Amino acid sequence: MTKATERPARQPSMADVARTAGVSAQTVSRALRDSPNVNPETKKRVLAAVEQLGYRFNAAAKMLSSGRSHTIGLVLLQSGGYYSRSAVTAGVEAAAGEAGYAVSIATIAGLDTGLMERSLSKLADQGVDGIVIAVPLISVTQKMEDITRDIPTVTLDGSRTASARVLGIDQKEAGRIATQHLLDLGHHQVWHVSGPDEWIEARQRRQGWQECLAAAGVAAPPPLEGDWSPDSGYRQGQVLAMIPDVTAVFAASDEMAFGVIRALRERGRSVPDDVSIVSVDDIALAAYCSPPLTTVRQDFYRSGAAAVALLLDGAADGGSLVTASLSVRASTAPPRVS
Repeated sequence: MTKATERPARQPSMADVARTAGVSAQTVSRALRDSPNVNPETKKRVLAAVEQLGYRFNAAAKMLSSGRSHTIGLVLLQSGGYYSRSAVTAGVEAAAGEAGYAVSIATIAGLDTGLMERSLSKLADQGVDGIVIAVPLISVTQKMEDITRDIPTVTLDGSRTASARVLGIDQKEAGRIATQHLLDLGHHQVWHVSGPDEWIEARQRRQGWQECLAAAGVAAPPPLEGDWSPDSGYRQGQVLAMIPDVTAVFAASDEMAFGVIRALRERGRSVPDDVSIVSVDDIALAAYCSPPLTTVRQDFYRSGAAAVALLLDGAADGGSLVTASLSVRASTAPPRVS
């Protein structure tokens, strides 16, 4: 009688090592190939788990994993402004291409930490060499911290983690500059159409507006919240048009400013004769608005390219906040003399 063949015991996998060490499989892979992005304590736990389980790292797999992917990950928000998304993407792809890198894009549908975690995990699974985050989440989870600690990350005024480097304009200063411009023209009050409260940029621009008014001894009126779209600007513009004393408005984005201008005109309020408008972004259409829009400049294409350069420079730290600059055009003027 032939004895039944016994199935050999399953060899431990990288996933087993990850569970035992309490880290991700990507972290195990990086620790075993001596990646500088894994801290010594984490590497020690991984090596202890390898010894405990008797895990053998396949030599061929090690050779394959030790090579760079030459890919940069980019996280974008699906519902953000169309112009900013396309310009950032173009800047990242151009700079990455010049450096010999491909770009893998992960787009999330909303400002949700779960969606953000899945997007970052997807990019980590692909073995990207760096990540550019162009999503402005206020809340940051431990998983997001872990991934951006293991993989070099640059944020474009977006999610802040302990290890990520930040690149972009000083958004609070942008709000202050826009508001001060209207006060300097002689307006005694400045109303504000803000971006969504869950966006870091919206909060910072609103803070700059409030602090500028406070410094001038002016009590800030209640902000009117939009969602960055022209439609939301139009809705809030209809509200502003019904307030006779409104002579100056700071809109948190060019696209919302377009909507505000249309609403004011439909209600018989002229820009800038009756109401001056200033905003932030300086997208390509701003100079061709009627009237041409006064706005704080952001160069989205250049920011995307600079983020790639910052990722590839090999520095352990870095990043910068760029001083905002104002493009003065015909949408702002001194208040009408009664």
